[in-house]
Amino acid sequence: MDKKNGTLAALATIPLMMTLANSMLIPVLPLLQKTLGITDVQTSLIITVYAGISILCIPLAGYLSDRYGRKKIIMFGLSIAAIGGAVSGFGAWLLSDNVYWVILAGRFIQGIGAAGAFPIVLPLVGDLYKSDDEASSSLGIIETSNTFGKVISPILGSALAMAVWFLPLAIIPIFSLISIVAVAILVKAPKQDSNKATGFQAFLHSIKETLTQKGRWLYGIFFVGCMAMLIMFGFLYFLSNMLESRYHIKNIYKGLVLAIPLFAICLSSFVTGKIIGKNKVLMKWITVTGFLLLTVMMLLCGFMPNASLVILILYQFLGGIGIGLALPSLDALITEGIAKKERGTITALYSSARFIGVAGGPLIASTLMDRERWLFYLFTAIGMICCLMMKIAVTPEKNAM
Repeated sequence: MDKKNGTLAALATIPLMMTLANSMLIPVLPLLQKTLGITDVQTSLIITVYAGISILCIPLAGYLSDRYGRKKIIMFGLSIAAIGGAVSGFGAWLLSDNVYWVILAGRFIQGIGAAGAFPIVLPLVGDLYKSDDEASSSLGIIETSNTFGKVISPILGSALAMAVWFLPLAIIPIFSLISIVAVAILVKAPKQDSNKATGFQAFLHSIKETLTQKGRWLYGIFFVGCMAMLIMFGFLYFLSNMLESRYHIKNIYKGLVLAIPLFAICLSSFVTGKIIGKNKVLMKWITVTGFLLLTVMMLLCGFMPNASLVILILYQFLGGIGIGLALPSLDALITEGIAKKERGTITALYSSARFIGVAGGPLIASTLMDRERWLFYLFTAIGMICCLMMKIAVTPEKNAM
């Protein structure tokens, strides 16, 4: 393995491990609820606390990475995530009282650490790979690694919980340690331009100027990235519930079915990262094409709410291809369109927007579970709005970026 491939492989472990540490808990939440004797709301907080604190901390982590260096913040974030995972895992293993609250505290700490991990990978890739072709291809691999973690997480989480109920929590520090070692050995980050001389207020002024000058396309990409994750996690939540309530598919079998649309996202993300190169116009229109495909599939799901499982999975597989077309293109557009000194903060804002979608998708889907048609009509409308947003707001062909 040459130096560049080793660096990219080490960076790819971060979204993979962080995704596993969170997403593999989703299929085992009913087991955690039963074991701990907690309510539905308390169970949802195991995920919500992690995502909520990450949303708040990601912009700060982005700023710190611009000021003190990407690798330092990533290593610090991974270490905090490992500590949080250890608190949850060992609390579940060793304690007999207040286990739930210890788990929740650990998840809170883990969310703080996660904010300094994957969101900082995107700007670091932009720093490391000067060629637009290399950067786009590398961002595609990073996005593929993120999605691959989602593919295997429902299967792995179910398998671990069948062995010991708290094992999906306890294994998180091991995942974090793998990434820490890989990054420490293989990633040689470029020297970071420091903003220490200008101070925090001057840096905020610089960010404000960037958002003023480029806000039209930046806000467009923030919105589209948020909506992509909202639809993805919304239909995954819907599918997870339907598999149990309508088709009576549970445990690892449910994880295998959930992995099918996620595999589509993973595969199309990888291919897209290879073909977009430095062509920002192509990135834009691939994103539009992806959302058009996603919109059509969501509309078909709304038209056929009582379709067979095979048809439902086919529609969501094709919709997953659409999401996989969009995500690497959005990553490349925002990473390559921002100056290095502000890249960490701007991409962190983008990551926060995506986390909002992750948190909002299941909430919307759970609210509309009894109104299946309206859920998919809503996703259809969102997809159409995203297509229009990309067409109107993101105009690389006119040098708006």
